[in-house]
Amino acid sequence: MFSCAPHFTSLNFSEMFYPKIISSICSPKADSKVFASASNVNEAPNYIPAAPILLPDGDGVWKQIPGGVTAAKGFKAAGLYGGLRAKGEKPDLALVTCDVDANVAGAFTTNIVAAAPVVYCQNVLNNTKTARAVLINAGQANAATGDAGYQDVIECANALATILQIKPEEVLIESTGVIGQRIKKEALLSSLPRLVNLLSPSIQGADSAAVAITTTDLVSKSVAIEYEVGGTSIRIGGMAKGSGMIHPNMATMLGVITTDALVESDVWRKMVQVAVSRSFNQITVDGDTSTNDTVIAFASGLAGSNWITSINSYDAALLQTGLDAVMQGLAKSIAWDGEGATCLIEVTVSGAKGEAEAGNIARSVAASSLVKAAVYGRDPNWGRIAAAAGYAGISFNQNNLQILLGDIMLMDGGQPLEFDRIAASNYLIKAGETHGTVEIKIAVGDGPGFGKAWGHCFDTMFTSREVFDGAIDWGKLKKLYYLSTRIDKSEELFLSVI
Repeated sequence: MFSCAPHFTSLNFSEMFYPKIISSICSPKADSKVFASASNVNEAPNYIPAAPILLPDGDGVWKQIPGGVTAAKGFKAAGLYGGLRAKGEKPDLALVTCDVDANVAGAFTTNIVAAAPVVYCQNVLNNTKTARAVLINAGQANAATGDAGYQDVIECANALATILQIKPEEVLIESTGVIGQRIKKEALLSSLPRLVNLLSPSIQGADSAAVAITTTDLVSKSVAIEYEVGGTSIRIGGMAKGSGMIHPNMATMLGVITTDALVESDVWRKMVQVAVSRSFNQITVDGDTSTNDTVIAFASGLAGSNWITSINSYDAALLQTGLDAVMQGLAKSIAWDGEGATCLIEVTVSGAKGEAEAGNIARSVAASSLVKAAVYGRDPNWGRIAAAAGYAGISFNQNNLQILLGDIMLMDGGQPLEFDRIAASNYLIKAGETHGTVEIKIAVGDGPGFGKAWGHCFDTMFTSREVFDGAIDWGKLKKLYYLSTRIDKSEELFLSVI
């Protein structure tokens, strides 16, 4: 899980990629953007569409707004191509800053082979409560790079601090890319002045940053909400990246969260820990845990809301609800965009002894390869769901087990029921055709424990890529895909598969 800093053969290209990409811009739930392409195919992957908005239902408490990480007061963002990726690729440097000293919290990978920027951020957060900036690079993970990699992080932080005229310890660093490769330091350092000059509180600033942090992602992930806390309107926004190497204890997953709520540092860190446990630690794609997982969360306090000083206060509970929603929305987008996904799987567990127990059962089902395969095969196989719940390591009376697929009850009282298999299969077919959500609801008793987890089905694209990855030039494949699925040749619109 994320550890939270207490103080986080032949391949048919259209069949492989087209349904997912098209669904990302045609789904009625999607809030997507399609960008005009560059003038030639070598520059085609510079932009990607936005993920659908997958926020949980706010029940009138909050409303979704544009803006991502710049929605909250005091924050600016930017993204650009700095030469860290191959020439003609997407932007690869992102920066998010705060105008004031913001209370900061972090959550990090539990992988022992933690990347240099992870170790750096952990060290910084152990010694300070505030920060002003987070710099994110894509292309090189700077993991398994030894002392030299760590010194690269320090040098990059110092250089950015000098340009921003802030303290080096107020700069945090996140990296994603190839393990074993150090940051292309000279390219990064030479790009910093341009990156700082591009900083903007606009939606465009947030969107450019969200695109710049992506790697194998097919869509960028950005979300923001607004609602009242203590009689004052506050905003929470965020961006994240992740598509593969996603598994509880985080995975190749980076995130930045911003809010303008006024909250005491220790309370903020506890709230972030709780929200991560209910979101990013509850998604699974391929069972691999990354070396670089990082979530950095800033609270500027500029909304002028009541100062939240107790985790047990009503205002804290209200802020926690919004923070949970933003992180869950981003986490669900990551699972929706998982490598090989044709639909999102949402597993809800109720009746457990506690929240942790319910979460463990939900995560076990969401991570099951057999459940994923059944969903992709449009097979309402309740036995695989029951088995995955049973091996979660959580004690419950199997005679209380109840399983629903959508609104179709498959099992009750620990016994299978007669159900309309055609209707159940059609439910799965529809979800797959629209890249929608398959809801699996499980009850294990009458306890108060409630939890959710998210995953996705396996399809032939995923298995083909896993088997043939060493033999295929995926850069050429992406260009072939671009040429074969151009939406409007007169406008040269495109969707990148990265």
